[in-house]
Amino acid sequence: MPASAPPPPVALLHPGLVAQDSLNAADTAWMMTSTALVLLMTLPGIALFYGGMVRKKSVINTLACVVAIAALVSLLWFALGYSLAFTPGSGWIGGDERFWFSGLDYLKDAGKVAVSHIAPNVPESVYAMFQLSFAIITASLVVGAFVERMRFAAMLLFIGLWSVLVYAPIAHWVWEPGGWLVQRGVLDFAGGSVVHINAGVSGLVCAYFLGPRIGYGREPFEPFNLGLTMAGAGLLWVGWFGFNAGSAVASDGRAGLAMAVTHIAAAAGALSWMLGEWLVRKQPSLLGLCSGLVAGLVAITPAAGFVTPRAALLIGAVAGLVCYWGATGLKRLLNADDSLDVFGVHGIGGIVGSLMTGLFASKSISGVNGYLEAQLLGVGAVMLYSAAATALLLWLVQITIGLRVAPDSELRGLDISEHRERLGT
Repeated sequence: MPASAPPPPVALLHPGLVAQDSLNAADTAWMMTSTALVLLMTLPGIALFYGGMVRKKSVINTLACVVAIAALVSLLWFALGYSLAFTPGSGWIGGDERFWFSGLDYLKDAGKVAVSHIAPNVPESVYAMFQLSFAIITASLVVGAFVERMRFAAMLLFIGLWSVLVYAPIAHWVWEPGGWLVQRGVLDFAGGSVVHINAGVSGLVCAYFLGPRIGYGREPFEPFNLGLTMAGAGLLWVGWFGFNAGSAVASDGRAGLAMAVTHIAAAAGALSWMLGEWLVRKQPSLLGLCSGLVAGLVAITPAAGFVTPRAALLIGAVAGLVCYWGATGLKRLLNADDSLDVFGVHGIGGIVGSLMTGLFASKSISGVNGYLEAQLLGVGAVMLYSAAATALLLWLVQITIGLRVAPDSELRGLDISEHRERLGT
C-alpha cells in the first residue's frame, strides 16, 4: 500500500522555528539581494539625491543626517521597531516577541532557523533586514523637508522617536496580517502609505513647525550639484527593483511583474513631468526628469504587485504630472518651505498611487480586489496619524532641547556650525 502524502505545513501565526531545509533557497537569495538594493537607495542614493539639491554650505550636514539615520534606525529597529511592526499583537500595534535583539535564531546542530509568520520561506533575519531597509529610507526621506535649518541633535532625537512611534505602528496597520487597515482591505504592496504618504505628511508638518529658511522666497537657493542628484536618482531607480519586486517575498512571477511595472511607471513619470515642465516653463530640466522618475516610482509602489503594465503606464504618467503640480502650484498654495519637495513628490505621489491601486488592482494577478473606499480609508488614516504624531514629537523635542539652529549658524551653513567641516573648493 503506498505511503500517504505528508500533511501540508501548518500556517504559522507567530514568528517561530522551522526546519532549515523547509526554506526556499531561491527566495532567500532574492530577498538578500533586494535588501542590499533597498539599502543602496539610501546609502548613497538618497544622500546624493538630497546632497546635490541643497546649498553648498549644508551638503555635509545633509549627508551626515542620512548616514546617522541609517545607523540609529537600525539599532532601534532590532531593539523595538521590528517587534512593534511585524509581530502579532492588536490591530494597532505588535507585541514584544522580538524586543531587544531577540529572535532571528539560527541553530545549526538542531537544523532549525527562525522565520516570520509573514514570510515563512526565508530566514527571519533576512525578512527583518529587508523591512529594516524600508524603515531606514522612510526616515531618511523626511530629512528633505527640513534641510539647512534643524539642529543635528534635534534631528537624531526626533527621528529616533518617529521611527518607533510613527513608522512602526503604521507598518503594523498595513502589513502585519492582524493590522486594522489590512483587515479592512487596504492594499499597499511596497509602501505607498507606509513609506511615502507617511514621510510626505511628516515632512510637511516639519516644514510648518520649523518655518522657512532665512531668505526663502526672496533670494535664489542654488543647488550645489545636480550631477550628484542625477546619480542619486539613478541609484533610486535601480534600487527600487528591490523595493517593489522584493516585496513579493519570493523569486516568482509576481516579483518579475512587479519589476517590469516599476520600470514602466518610472519611465512614464519622467517623461510626463518633463512634458508638463516643457509646456509651462518652455524648457525641460534635469531636475525635472529626476523628480518625475521618482514620482513614477513612488506612485507604482503600492500597486506594483496588483496591476498590469498598461495600468502602470497610466499610474506613472498621472503621477508625473500631478507631482509636478505638487512641487510647484500646490507648494505655493500650502506656503510651506518643504525644502526638497518631500510632500509634493512622495506625499502626493503616494496618494495618487494608493488611490489608483484601488481602481486598477487585478484579482487575476494578486487574488484580491481593490476598492477605492478602502484605499481612501488607508490614505486618510495614515495622513491623520502621521501629521498628529509628528507634530507632537516635534513639540516634545522643541521644549526639551530645541529644534532650530541659531540664525547666525544657519547663515554660515550647517556644515560649519554643526560639524566643523566644509567641502573642498
